[in-house]
Amino acid sequence: MTPTDSIAYDLAPTTPEDAGFDPERLRRVVAAIDADIERERYDGAALAVGRHGRVVLRAERGFAERASGRRLARDDVFVSMSIGKQFTVAIVLQRIESGDLRLMMPVAELIPEFASRGKQRITLFHLLTHTSGIEAGLPPLPPEGIVSIEQMTAWASTSMPASSPGERVTYSVAVAHAVMAEMVRRSEGSKRTFAKILKDDLFDPLGMKHTSLGGRDDLLSRLCPVISRFTEPGLFLPWEIEGAAALLAMPGGEFPAGGFLTTLDDVMRFAEMLRRGGELDGQRILSPAMLELATLNHTGDMANSLLSYACEMRGWTPFPAYLGLGFFLRGERVVPGPFGTLCSPATFGGLGAGSTCFWIDPERDLTFAFLSTGLMEDSRHIERTARLSDIVVSALNE
Repeated sequence: MTPTDSIAYDLAPTTPEDAGFDPERLRRVVAAIDADIERERYDGAALAVGRHGRVVLRAERGFAERASGRRLARDDVFVSMSIGKQFTVAIVLQRIESGDLRLMMPVAELIPEFASRGKQRITLFHLLTHTSGIEAGLPPLPPEGIVSIEQMTAWASTSMPASSPGERVTYSVAVAHAVMAEMVRRSEGSKRTFAKILKDDLFDPLGMKHTSLGGRDDLLSRLCPVISRFTEPGLFLPWEIEGAAALLAMPGGEFPAGGFLTTLDDVMRFAEMLRRGGELDGQRILSPAMLELATLNHTGDMANSLLSYACEMRGWTPFPAYLGLGFFLRGERVVPGPFGTLCSPATFGGLGAGSTCFWIDPERDLTFAFLSTGLMEDSRHIERTARLSDIVVSALNE
C-alpha cells in the first residue's frame, strides 16, 4: 500500500508500515466497503484513517449517485447528519471557556420564555448530555420552522417536557441543539447568525473551507444526493431522512443538529483538532482541560431511550448510552456502538443518521472519518461503522 495524498492540514501522509499498521490487514477495510457496495447495502463511501496526525488510508469507493452512475469523487460534499452536532457542541464548549456560558446555567437565564411548563431547572449540562427531558424527535413544525433556530426555540419554550431533567437519557434529534445555538447567540446579544458564528469561530480558524451550516451554492453543486437504501422503519422512515437535502437548500436555513454540508477532508481536520487536544495549525479552539471533561461518561449506566426501538427490533439488551458533553464514547463494556469493540474505552466522536461517523482513539492516537451515500437503517449503520472500526484497529501491529 502506497502513501495517500496529504489532506489539507500540514502533516504529510505516511505508509501504513511506518504508522504501525499491517498493510494487508488494513486493506480489509476497503474490501469490506467494496463488498457492501456490490451487495447494494449502500451506494458509496469516503473513508480516511490517520495515526499520529498522518494519513495512512484514504479511499473514495462506489457512487455519489448510483442511479446516474456518478462515481464518488475526492471533493464531493455530503450532508453531515448528526456529526454536525459536534460542530455545534464545539462552539458551546468554546463559549463556556470564554465565560459567556456555564455548564450549570439554566437555559431560562438566557432564554426567559423557556421557563414554562416545568422547564425551569433544565441547564446547559442537561442539553449537552441529552438528559433535559425535552422533545427527542422533530417537532410538528413546517419545513421552514425546522430550519429556523428562532422557531425551534419558540416551540421548545412552549412544549411540555417528557421527563424531569437528569431523570433519563433521551437523545435529542433536533431541538436541544437549536436551543443551545440560541443560547450562544443571545450570550453575544444576537449580533450574528449561528451560521456566521460557526464560520468565524470554528470553520475559518480550522481551514474547513468546504463546510457550512445550511446551503452554499459552491457546495450544493457538489452535493451527493440523500437516498435511502433501507425500507424497514427504524429511527426514521426512509422518506423522512431523504428530505434532509431539501431542507438544506432553503435560503438562510439553520439546523444546528445536523444540517451541515461538509467533506471528508474537513471532517478529518475537525477530528485532528480534537486529537491534538483542541488545537490545529496554531489555532486553539478548545483547551485540553475542556476536552478531558467533555469526554468523560456523564450518563453513567443509563440507557439511551431513543434506541429502545433498536433493542426491540434487533433483540439487543439495553446498554449504557455512554455520552459525554455532546460526544458519544466507546465506554468500557462490550455493547452495540458505532466505534466497535477494539477501540480503547476513551474513544469518542460522533455518529450521523444512516451515513456518517468519526472518532478519535486517544490511547492509540488514531482518527477515523467515514461519510457515505445510500443511507442505511440506523441500527445497521451502527453495526457497519463498528465493523469497519474493528477492522482498522485490528490492522495495528502495536
